[in-house]
Amino acid sequence: MASAFFPIFKVRIIHIMLHMEKIVISSESSLDLKKDEAAKYHIHVIPYTLLFGDECALDGEYGAKDIFAYTKRTGKLAKTSAINAEEYKRRFTELLKDHDYLIHFSIGAKISSTYEHALQAASEFEGKVHIVNTMNLSGGIALQAIYARELIEQGKSFKEVCDEIDRRAPYMHGSFALESVDYLYKGGRCNALAMLGANLLKLRPQILLADGKMVCGKKFRGKKEKWVFDYLEETLSANKNPDLTRVFVAYTEIDKELLDKAYNRLKEFGFKEIIVHEAQGTVSCHAGPGTFGIFFYNNK
Repeated sequence: MASAFFPIFKVRIIHIMLHMEKIVISSESSLDLKKDEAAKYHIHVIPYTLLFGDECALDGEYGAKDIFAYTKRTGKLAKTSAINAEEYKRRFTELLKDHDYLIHFSIGAKISSTYEHALQAASEFEGKVHIVNTMNLSGGIALQAIYARELIEQGKSFKEVCDEIDRRAPYMHGSFALESVDYLYKGGRCNALAMLGANLLKLRPQILLADGKMVCGKKFRGKKEKWVFDYLEETLSANKNPDLTRVFVAYTEIDKELLDKAYNRLKEFGFKEIIVHEAQGTVSCHAGPGTFGIFFYNNK
C-alpha cells in the first residue's frame, strides 16, 4: 500500500509545482528598503529620479545625506520626479518575461501621481498586473510588499494575494514625527505661519497617514530623546490592536544610541521583528533631517 501511495503523492506534488502561478513583486524606492533587504524578499525596486537643480540622480545612488548637504549648501530643496507610465511599462514588460503575474506596490494615490501612472501602464497587460494603492509611504509600503511575499510563499493565487493585500491596506498604521517643518515648508506642504509658529515654539509635529492623506497629529516638545519617545509611546498607546508580527522604523539623522533604545522598547512591547532603516531620498527630501517614523499593521 505505502509503496503504491508515495509515487502517486510525488506525482501530485510535481503537478502542483508545475501549475503554481509565478508572481513577481515590484515597488518604488519610496518603500525605503535597502538593496539586500529588498533582495531577501524578492522585491524589484524602481527608483525615483532626484532633482538637484539642473542635475539629476537615481534614488538609492544618492541618499538623505546628499539631499541635506545640497539644501544646506544652496538653501533649495531637492525634488523628486514621479515615475512616468512609459517607464512603468518598460519595467513591467521586463519582469513579466519570467513571470505570469506582477503585483506592484505604489506610494499612496493621494500622496503622488505615481500611482495613476502605474495604473496607466498596468492597463496594457490584460489583467496580469495589479497596482496596490498602499495608502502609505516608506515602511508602510515595505510591510505590505513583505506580507505579499509571505502569502505567495504560502501558495496563494494571484487573485487571493491581491484581494488580501487590498483588504488590509487601510489598516496599515503610518506616521512620523519631525524635528523641523522647514523641509515641508520648502516643499509647499506647510504654510509660512505654521512653519514660523512651530519653529518659535520648538514643536515637533506628528504627521499621520489617515485615509491615504498626510495630516497633522499631536505635537511634541523637548530634546530629541524626549520627543522621540513621547511620539513612540503615543503611537503605541493610540493603536489598541497592533499586529505584532513586525514593525518598520524609518529615520533620518537619529543617532544609534537612540535608535537602539527605540528598538528595545518595541521589542519589549512585543514586536517579533523590527526593521530599522534610514529613509532614502524620496522621503528624506520632504521630511528633512531628524525624522522618526513608525509603521505596522493593525488587526481589525
